[in-house]
Amino acid sequence: MKKCFLLICILGLGVLLAACSNQSESSESNDKAALSTEDHAIGDEAEFSAEVEQAESSQNDGSVQQKDTKVDEAADIDRKIIYTANLSIEVKDYQKALDTIQNQATDRGGYIVESNMYEDAEYGSTNGHITVRIPQDQFRDFIALVEKGSSKVLESSVSGQDVTEEFVDLEARLKSKRVVEKRLLSFMEQAEKTEDLLTISEDLANVQEEIEEITGRMKYLQNKTDLATVTIQIQENNVSISGMSKDDLNTWDQIKQQFLKSINFLITALSGLLVFFVGNLPIFILLGVIGIAVLVVIKKRRKGNSSHQD
Repeated sequence: MKKCFLLICILGLGVLLAACSNQSESSESNDKAALSTEDHAIGDEAEFSAEVEQAESSQNDGSVQQKDTKVDEAADIDRKIIYTANLSIEVKDYQKALDTIQNQATDRGGYIVESNMYEDAEYGSTNGHITVRIPQDQFRDFIALVEKGSSKVLESSVSGQDVTEEFVDLEARLKSKRVVEKRLLSFMEQAEKTEDLLTISEDLANVQEEIEEITGRMKYLQNKTDLATVTIQIQENNVSISGMSKDDLNTWDQIKQQFLKSINFLITALSGLLVFFVGNLPIFILLGVIGIAVLVVIKKRRKGNSSHQD
């Protein structure tokens, strides 16, 4: 009996130990599986983070490259500058100087915009001004030739207006308006309702009007930057005496001016007297007739008095 009880205890203890061993192995296996799953998840997360970082890095590199490209493009943009010059020169022969300026402008692809001339009666000289449009690449050379061909440069000024920013802005606006125009044309082709068609047509007309305004302004700026404007004031001084200094020449200029003033004064005075006598000639004739009649009457009275006395 005791042997059977002991045998049962031993068998039960063996079964208990086997169960504990299986539970331990199962728990260890579950822990390993969980650990493996966690490691795999961590690996996937790390890989995803790496991909995100790589994508962000590529995007940043692209942005930097795009910015650098824009900077390079901005640096490569041709500057749009409107040049204007004003000259005041003194010449010996006005007509000769004017012809020379016109020929120089034509030879360089320019043209005359305006030309005015007037006579200075007081000094007996011819003065005037001329406005020329000249290609920008010939602008400086043209001014130098005009100054070189004059007797004296009285005034010279050059100014420039940079319209590059406005021109670039107009180009961007024009590009945007072209895209809108293209979309509206596409919508118009797909429109089925009359109301939609009218609305799209109105919007399209407004966009096309804005495009016309932008292109007109761009053409104006392009013309202004392609051709510079030069205004030249020409004063004639035809007094030229060799072997004299500038001070002596100025003295002779003053003598000439005073001499001309004296002649003008005499001519004006004689002209005034002539106008006075000729204009009042009927009055003088009437006064002469009256005077003659008075003299005749006086003489007759004197003769009558003389005969009475005799």
